[in-house]
Amino acid sequence: MDDSVKLRLIPLEPAQREILVVNSRFIADLEFASSVEQARTHLAKVRGRHPTATHNVPAFIIGHGNSIITHCSDDGEPAGTAGRPALAVLQGSGLGNVSVVVTRYFGGTKLGTGGLVRAYGDAVREVLKGVRFAALLPTTTLMFVTPYRLYDQAVRLMEAHHGQILDTEFLEEIKVTVRFKDEELECFTSKLSNLSAGQIQPVIVEKNPETVFPLS
Repeated sequence: MDDSVKLRLIPLEPAQREILVVNSRFIADLEFASSVEQARTHLAKVRGRHPTATHNVPAFIIGHGNSIITHCSDDGEPAGTAGRPALAVLQGSGLGNVSVVVTRYFGGTKLGTGGLVRAYGDAVREVLKGVRFAALLPTTTLMFVTPYRLYDQAVRLMEAHHGQILDTEFLEEIKVTVRFKDEELECFTSKLSNLSAGQIQPVIVEKNPETVFPLS
């Protein structure tokens, strides 16, 4: 299966790009949105930044896979020439939980329906070039106490399983708080038990079904 299908992809941070088409400015503003309310708030923010714009065209995808909500609007452009092409490009990106608003400042020359479709689609394509992707993954945070003699080996084991060390306290023994992707958890705990002959017993601190992991 393609990684983009398995991973729940989201934008790591906001992005904005502008293109010029026959003197009309198209400014695409993209943000993370985990709910319809957040997407509407994003649209309101963009409208507030561009009060004199001719159009502010929204498109969003909330959720992933078979459990999604999508929406788009032409915001006064001819029907089907703005929101739909923007949404189609967004859907092709593989992202979920994402909102984009394309602001247009009319440049004095009509683009025609075909020109508008291309312009709104191209504006979203352009902003996607600047997006850093992240994935929502289920994780488990563990806490365990290790003797000093086993600490270096435990660190190498955590690194081998891509653990994110969140806290380390150097007391009589060393208390470590570390987060793992769930897919790494069983293998790590098994190896940690073997390393310590069962002496180290991790405790689950937290389980999070949607931890944000930046992707390279």
